[in-house]
Amino acid sequence: MRSSRRNSSAFTLVEILIVVIVVGILAAIVVPQFSEANTDSQTSALQSNLRTIRAQLELYKLQHKETYPAFDTFTAQMTSYTKETGEAKENKDATNGYILGPYLMSIPNNPFTKTNTVGADDSTPTAWYYNATTGQFKSNDGDATREGY
Repeated sequence: MRSSRRNSSAFTLVEILIVVIVVGILAAIVVPQFSEANTDSQTSALQSNLRTIRAQLELYKLQHKETYPAFDTFTAQMTSYTKETGEAKENKDATNGYILGPYLMSIPNNPFTKTNTVGADDSTPTAWYYNATTGQFKSNDGDATREGY
């Protein structure tokens, strides 16, 4: 009796399990690096937004008799034309004194909250916090380690 032996080119179950384990280990190493990169890019965007807004707040203060925009009309005063007194108007009107600004095209989204709402303090969950008395503008990103931005 002759025994026949087939040549098989298929993978064995053990080989497939080894490949799956190696891929799993590589994924466990690589995935956290991507999430860290995402957080780093959000932090960078946050810092850039804050630098821009704070610089424009100082420019506003310089052009408006050393006063910051009022909290109630913050968005209008930063994104529209204003008089030296702070009154805002959508369109430039040099005849009536609306020649200053706009300082921002729009209030940027906070990269961590994905919104652009502005609140007065921590009691209201908003993207940004603004103090009209001191001109302090800070983020609400839920991370105390980024508090200084």
